[in-house]
Amino acid sequence: MGRDFQTFLKQLETAGELAHVAAEVDPFLEMGAIADRVSKQSGGGRALVFDRPKGKTMPVAMNAFGSLRRMELALGVDQEPRGLDAIADRIEKLVQEAMPKPGTGFFEKLAKLPVLAEVSNWMPRTVRKGICQEVVLKGDQVRLSDLPVLTTWPEDGGPFITLGMSHTRNKQTGHRNTGLYRLQVYDDRTLGFHTQLHHDGARNRHGYGRDERMPVAVSFGGDPALTYAATAPLPPFLSEIMFAGFLRGEGIEMVSCVTNDLEVPADSELVIEGYVNPGELRREGPFGDHTGYYSLADDYPVLHVEAVTMRKNPVFPATIVGRPPQEDAYLGLATERIFLPLLRMVLPEIRDMHLPAAGAFHNLVILSMKKEYPGHAQKVMNAIWGTGQIMFTKGIVVVDEDIDPHDLTEVLFRLTSNVDPKRDMLFTEGPLDVLDHSADRFAFGSKVGIDATRKNRPWDGFPREWPRDLVFPDDILARLERRWEEYGL
Repeated sequence: MGRDFQTFLKQLETAGELAHVAAEVDPFLEMGAIADRVSKQSGGGRALVFDRPKGKTMPVAMNAFGSLRRMELALGVDQEPRGLDAIADRIEKLVQEAMPKPGTGFFEKLAKLPVLAEVSNWMPRTVRKGICQEVVLKGDQVRLSDLPVLTTWPEDGGPFITLGMSHTRNKQTGHRNTGLYRLQVYDDRTLGFHTQLHHDGARNRHGYGRDERMPVAVSFGGDPALTYAATAPLPPFLSEIMFAGFLRGEGIEMVSCVTNDLEVPADSELVIEGYVNPGELRREGPFGDHTGYYSLADDYPVLHVEAVTMRKNPVFPATIVGRPPQEDAYLGLATERIFLPLLRMVLPEIRDMHLPAAGAFHNLVILSMKKEYPGHAQKVMNAIWGTGQIMFTKGIVVVDEDIDPHDLTEVLFRLTSNVDPKRDMLFTEGPLDVLDHSADRFAFGSKVGIDATRKNRPWDGFPREWPRDLVFPDDILARLERRWEEYGL
């Protein structure tokens, strides 16, 4: 069942996953520095609620998604033996059931109707009222400076909203998009609308004239599945709101905004309503980003705020991004596990995938695969560079199917022992993440794939004998398990 953000926080507190900070803490640098230190503790530390932000009246919640346990609680799989992989299992089963086999007859198609009915349960539902509109502020009543918006790094261009979900709608298709975009607070009524080149939020702007108003709403909180869904690399035809409905098992309740025709989750803590003129740009940034560096200042659209609605006594969700690991590492971990079945639909030879946090999600992908013919590893590399948002990957390492890509010591061992650089490194060029500062061209640069598999198959063409791994026989290992206590070690 779905629940609102404050219910989620209470759940975390009951589970020992949340700490209240009763001391007064400044949203300017101090609050972010605390969250940064806590998030880098073993296992991600605890979620934090700052009860007394300096100069503000609204408590601030940070690091709410910053551990594996909290991600499992957020997505309702904390009781599942396979944790986040249980969601991947659901996706895999859904795909298998929904895909008709060649030659499927009428009665076989009827058997798929329960699947279609299940999908209909995930559709958002419009309601007349929501707690997010218990308090409504319009016009001169709106003062963004009343919100406890954080400045997290000393060279940031100003305070930034970091955990607001921006809702837009494509004018041509009607498709709704929800993205987790940063928003710089310029003054009491305007924000920087940071929608990068490759984001759906940016594509939605393209359907409007330069001086035409594109409605925007920014929601905070609600069911924790919403925040994850807003970060997920979904295909363009699937809305984040519907995906959140899939994650929670029932449709998200939505309510109409008070100043435009968009809808927002009814149980949000807070909603900012406004509009963007696509032709009006303003310098935004710099911003201390998840890459571990400041992303450079650039021109982005301006979001004009027309209303702020909220529940009574809201909690303000926020996060800090910077050099990993931080809270967003666990959002990335969820994506790694949940979307593996979809990647296998295109590349069934893949066995497992790891996106190391130190690689900032798009700089390094490690894949284990079953290699079956010459050039197979290179085929997989090229496919990755042509698939969805994983196309931004700057480095790909491929290992054999029996190697755990999450065991970085094992991966480095294979990388250093199985690779001949001239033979096993594939260089190419293509799109990069907008925030990548290393390339000498904007959002475009070189990439490398490394084949760290064994070259011991006949079709590998390796002219020498390939040595076998050092392993003890199974019977000896079993004997050790039986007698370990007897050894007194």
